Amino acid sequence: MKTIIIGGGPAGMMAAVSASDSGDSVILLEKNEKLGKKLFITGKGRCNVTNACEREEFFEHVISNPKFLYSAYSALDSKALMDFIEENKTPLKVERGNRVFPVSDHSYDIIDAFKRALKNRSVQIRLNTEVKEILTEETSKVTGVILKGGEKISADKVIIATGGFSYQSTGSTGDGYRFAEKAGHKTIPVKPALVPFETKEEWVKKLQGLSLKNVKLSLVNGGKILYTEQGEMLFTHFGISGPLVLSASSIYAGLKEYKEPHVLIDLKPALTDEETDKRLIRELEGGNRKELKNILNEIYPLKLAGIICGIAGIDPYKRCNEISAKERKAMLEVTKRLKITITGCRDFNEAIITHGGVSTKEINPKTMESKRISGLFFAGEVMDVDAFTGGFNLQIAFCTGYLAGKHVF
Repeated sequence: MKTIIIGGGPAGMMAAVSASDSGDSVILLEKNEKLGKKLFITGKGRCNVTNACEREEFFEHVISNPKFLYSAYSALDSKALMDFIEENKTPLKVERGNRVFPVSDHSYDIIDAFKRALKNRSVQIRLNTEVKEILTEETSKVTGVILKGGEKISADKVIIATGGFSYQSTGSTGDGYRFAEKAGHKTIPVKPALVPFETKEEWVKKLQGLSLKNVKLSLVNGGKILYTEQGEMLFTHFGISGPLVLSASSIYAGLKEYKEPHVLIDLKPALTDEETDKRLIRELEGGNRKELKNILNEIYPLKLAGIICGIAGIDPYKRCNEISAKERKAMLEVTKRLKITITGCRDFNEAIITHGGVSTKEINPKTMESKRISGLFFAGEVMDVDAFTGGFNLQIAFCTGYLAGKHVF
């Protein structure tokens, strides 16, 4: 029995390991010059390889089709993945939010762990090898692949682990979608996810480089709050970014219709509206005859202070003891519900993950095998599964790859 795996990323490498353990002869085909090219740059080069949370919390962080992943996660949960990596001589550590990283803080150590595992199993690895087409019989059974150069390789099983559409410079150019569609599979339209927002307001761009910590961000569409979380965000030359924004973008990507989408930023989430108002009163009374602009840095980051006045419609040179109750209420509203209009997302080259992909309805969740073509399997980001940041997407790639490889024999 021979299995061909297309794609040498996290899903493909793990599929090669488990397929080999299942007793198959395995060929891993990677069109780049090295394995794990995208894995190398994840987590800013540190590689947040998984999340050491409990099972229930893992599924709470999966955005698209969490139930589809029940069997895959049961087959290889985060603890089993961590054990595997450490057994292959790469020690790990757990940081804030249960994020798991290599102790060295170098992603190449994760890749090296998989290289060792593949070598120990005598997996045949062919780099700089691009697949042109997947071969199937009329009986809807896979028979092998044809490479870009014309070479034909026969196989009993083929696992598509080509990744999504994000970080296209690493080779994620949508090959898997093309293979799937030609085999008769439906694909859900792909969109960038875990990606910064582009915004309408000009004042946002003036705050470029300003990072806000411990703020609360809410994503609103059609008047409904779809996502709320507290954490960090960043202003950029095109809009907003940072952990809160990236997570919100994954919810945004799943929207079927955009109805005045915007975010609301609560700059003082630890205080109620009433407590915030009391704070403003206290600062204004303390400022007395000082100009408003001279006390605002006691309440807001200096770069944001002038912007707050402009949005609230207050003259920053007005004396504190002249600020009316109506003006103070306007400041309160901006402080607790700073509105930023979303015009769209950045493109796939800035997206960490892809939303959409091969429909999970046409894949057996217990094996990752196609329901249409016998012997054809899928793993990782090529499928319509994605999650929030924190190691969850890599865990999905590893566990679906493991499950696919486990069932090829």
